Amino acid sequence: MRLLLFVSVILFQQSMTLFQFTSESNIDNWRILDDVVMGGRSDGHFKINDDGYGEYYGDISLANNGGFSSLRYYFETVDASDYSKFKLRLKGDGKTYQLRVKDSRYNRYSYICKFETTGEWQTVEVPFADMYASFRGYRLDMPNFKGNQMEEIAFLIGNKKKESFKLLIDTITLE
Repeated sequence: MRLLLFVSVILFQQSMTLFQFTSESNIDNWRILDDVVMGGRSDGHFKINDDGYGEYYGDISLANNGGFSSLRYYFETVDASDYSKFKLRLKGDGKTYQLRVKDSRYNRYSYICKFETTGEWQTVEVPFADMYASFRGYRLDMPNFKGNQMEEIAFLIGNKKKESFKLLIDTITLE
């Protein structure tokens, strides 16, 4: 009698932390880019708050054809080919934001996906496959984000209305 032994191997995809905020976090590579670059009057700010979270906040103005604020994180090229999504732990203000990624910081376009915040701490998952190419608010006729590499991520708020905003960020990981 011959005994056949079947062995199943389950591979667990590991996660990679792109950024975890603490009271000691160095935020030198995080930059605000508001609509003032095109004459607008929106005013975004970023800091580490007293609880050690990244706090992105400010006011959106529609004056002078404005209407957006973004927070960008620049980093050395990350090989993301083993991952398929972003996982964000954050607390928003009930407003809609965009997560943006660039596979090369020199590209003028970004891959974007909108997400809703609830006003409570939440985990938001953004599959790479859901991120479409966009430039200055226009969707481009290009394939969605492949996720092979990345050099910049950003959060953007631009809901076509005057509003104040506040987004607390705890961690940004790849899974």
